[in-house]
Amino acid sequence: MSDSTTMYAERMLKNWLNEHKLQSSMMKHAPAFDRNIEQALDRSRVEFGLMTAKSRWDNSVIDWTTSDFLSLRRSGRIHEATKEELERQGKYLLSASGSRAQFGNHDYILDVEREIAQFHNAETAWIAHSGFFACVGAIEAVLLPGDAIVYDELMHASMHVGMRISAAAHKRPFRHNDPVSLRDVLSSLKDAYPAFRSGTQSILVCVQSIYSMDGDICPLKECVTVVKELFPLGNAQFLMDEAHSSGVLGPNGAGLVQMLGLEKEIAIRVHTCSKALGSTGGVILCNKIIRHAIMHQSRCLTYCGAPSTLMVASIRVGYGMLARGETKKAQDRIQAIVKYFFQKLTHDPVWEEAVDAGLLSCPLAEDWEQRQHHSHIVPIRTRPRHEQYLFLHMSLAGMNAHNISYPVVPKGSSRIRMVFHAHNTEQEVDAAVTAICGWAAEMLEIEAGTSKATLPKAALQVYAMQAALAYVDSIP
Repeated sequence: MSDSTTMYAERMLKNWLNEHKLQSSMMKHAPAFDRNIEQALDRSRVEFGLMTAKSRWDNSVIDWTTSDFLSLRRSGRIHEATKEELERQGKYLLSASGSRAQFGNHDYILDVEREIAQFHNAETAWIAHSGFFACVGAIEAVLLPGDAIVYDELMHASMHVGMRISAAAHKRPFRHNDPVSLRDVLSSLKDAYPAFRSGTQSILVCVQSIYSMDGDICPLKECVTVVKELFPLGNAQFLMDEAHSSGVLGPNGAGLVQMLGLEKEIAIRVHTCSKALGSTGGVILCNKIIRHAIMHQSRCLTYCGAPSTLMVASIRVGYGMLARGETKKAQDRIQAIVKYFFQKLTHDPVWEEAVDAGLLSCPLAEDWEQRQHHSHIVPIRTRPRHEQYLFLHMSLAGMNAHNISYPVVPKGSSRIRMVFHAHNTEQEVDAAVTAICGWAAEMLEIEAGTSKATLPKAALQVYAMQAALAYVDSIP
């Protein structure tokens, strides 16, 4: 491991420890407003569960974290192409200087939206400031008073924000990736409320193509069959969040819906441009009726300034690379490197022992050879609190793979979330498997009583850091 990698790990961990110092005891003379907030944050600090901002790292640190799936940002390709695109625009105005309902509906954004719609076989497209706001704004726009929203229980946080501000009267989850549960929830609404049977009220079914924390792929064909059978009048429609399938699945990275040929069955698709495209913003794919509803009824999309020329240019460039097939090699590389990881992980004897002991698991590694398409997101499940230990171990081994726990994921489902990219190498996978299984071997020895230690080495090292920081703080 290089000196710069060691320095980054130590700097990041020291910052992480500092962010977790309890603050409420030092707030006695602060305004009550601030004190109340710090007391709430301290409840997360006690468990080392506070979400903190982490400093950026250089390329010497192995990347299992970023959203640069196709490596367009890392390679500089998106940067250079965007510069060239802006030069072609001549003397452009940076700011849109108004909302889409006012001055911001400029010709350039309309041209790019038409290009995106054509690429995705959609009637129209709407560029938003982020995929998050695209999801929120779409839900806000289409749900009317008395309508219902039915959603996968593991939907992204943006969907929950959209539900809170929507006019929907009914909000019902179904079990994750379970078409039978979807049928049960939809049938209960249909049986209980005549308006859903008659078609005078609508239902929006929200799913993700690839789930951001579990990495599994939506059984979309089966879900579509359920909805069409129960609601032949067409008053139940889908919103598909394609944030993690953009650039990764489908023809030229067009996403899961186009991979399955279901464009006409999905009313709303949301694609995120800040991940695989190496750009920023988000795109809503829909028909013209829904576009009118967005303009008229989505406050978070129309009561803000329209996207700037710079933002739209970077989106255009990213989509151009997809459309011309320039990212196909990177898309295929992701599939190859994920398969290599599964092979290396499952053939390590320590991994098998750790799984049998209930120490670790990787649901996506089970029967991986039988799947035709793989997600780039692979969670390594741990026992509660162990996700922190494994995160520390991997950080000190020169790699970033962040720990995730409740409330981001359900209780009892703590994990390390690994994200694979076109730039990851077989050597980096080997290092990751060595780190994961090395930590597992250490924990197995501790649990078997064959080690004098009661905590893994990386955790002890970080706790020593914490003690040193506390000592420095105590010096007058």
